[in-house]
Amino acid sequence: MRIATTPSTTEPRINDRIRARDVRLVDPEGQQLGIRPLPEALAIARQMDLDLVEVAPMANPPVCRIMDYGKFKFDAAQRAKESRRKTVSVGMKEMKYRPKIGPGDFETKTRQVLRFLNEGHKVKVTIMFRGREVFHPELGKKILDRVADEVDGAARVETEARLDGRNMVMVLAPDKRARQSAAARSTRSPSAEGPGTAAPEAAAVPAQAAAAQPGDGAVAPAPTAGGSPAGGDGASNGAGGEE
Repeated sequence: MRIATTPSTTEPRINDRIRARDVRLVDPEGQQLGIRPLPEALAIARQMDLDLVEVAPMANPPVCRIMDYGKFKFDAAQRAKESRRKTVSVGMKEMKYRPKIGPGDFETKTRQVLRFLNEGHKVKVTIMFRGREVFHPELGKKILDRVADEVDGAARVETEARLDGRNMVMVLAPDKRARQSAAARSTRSPSAEGPGTAAPEAAAVPAQAAAAQPGDGAVAPAPTAGGSPAGGDGASNGAGGEE
């Protein structure tokens, strides 16, 4: 004999579906109206042209609130829709390498890993060993280190390299802080080059001035009115005085 069961629902009981004898009544503004018999609570809700909704069925007595249940359901659905729209779906991607992978294949796969990271996904990097390659895990670790170096600045190593059966795996996760700091450094680099380029020109000016001055210990003779140097006149005057 099969017993019929009432299908479970997450929706609260409203109006005549409420089974309690007494309820703790709350008005539409959230004010407590005390414990009221169910018929009286229903009558108050009908006078306001609203619904009586059982919001806390496990309380003793159950808590019922007077509200517009149709509007309440609509607002709840809109909030859930907006929440789903803002939620970013982050998945786990996987990229497989071989220990003896060629340079071209390595670059192609690593570019794909970087694209996954820029889209916000985590990436599981797997090294597949075949035959006796499994006895040389250092080859796989070397490939994983190269991948981590290539994506440095866009990702961080979330799970370090470890053996998983005949494979070696490492998990990379997007690193927003690293990307932001790299972008900040790239924007500052042009302005940093400006003063450096002007320095050689500024240094050239003192060099030209130094070349224009006479050498150390040499004194340029000052011309006199007669066209001969001042030192010569002084010597002749001195000689004339002795005579």
